[in-house]
Amino acid sequence: MRYELYYWPEIQGRGEYVRLALEEAGAAYVDVARESAGTPEMMRMMEEGDTPPFAPPFLKAGKLVIGQTANILLYLGARHGLAPKTEAGKLWVHQLQLTISDLVLEIHDTHHPLGPSLYYEDQKAPAKRRSEDFWKERVPKYLGYFERVLKENGGAYVTGRRVTYVDLSLFQIVEGLRYAFPKRMKAFEGDVPQVLELHDRVAMRPNIKAYLASDRRIAFNESGIFRRYKELDA
Repeated sequence: MRYELYYWPEIQGRGEYVRLALEEAGAAYVDVARESAGTPEMMRMMEEGDTPPFAPPFLKAGKLVIGQTANILLYLGARHGLAPKTEAGKLWVHQLQLTISDLVLEIHDTHHPLGPSLYYEDQKAPAKRRSEDFWKERVPKYLGYFERVLKENGGAYVTGRRVTYVDLSLFQIVEGLRYAFPKRMKAFEGDVPQVLELHDRVAMRPNIKAYLASDRRIAFNESGIFRRYKELDA
């Protein structure tokens, strides 16, 4: 089966977590909105059908249309060996992914604390305050949590010896924070050595390494979730 991924064509965003899973699995897929007339097709699908997705990303798998990043990964994890086989294991990995979803929202809010309908230039001062709190309180809380999970597990990956979609998502978190906050992240990395080792381990996986070197990987930019503003990285 050839999957159809629907997400905005210019940014990594939340769709990147799905792309990483598809690439690691070696699954056949098309990034529909990057094709000719793909974006209008994406918009049409959000307005039609019995179970229309609220927003991208969503994945078409045969007759299924699955929305929400964590929900898509729950589906792909079971189909492609990117999640444990037991019910308890699947729920644990899904729980971790939902925690990552919370972190992604907080990352977005560092540059848009007053809401996405306003330009960054209209909320610079609140963004500065939000970024300070984010690095003082929230990053240690979130990444410290995953550091503890990795230490207690004692394996190469979050659940042991086998990679899961959560490992791929943690890789993306580290990549994104290094892009958006290079100074702050460099100063913090010593506190989460297990998370950093996991990042490096994922980066060297053959399918991920090939993907990162390909034109399928959209570059970070100031339209996505991770945005580099020097004044927020002081």
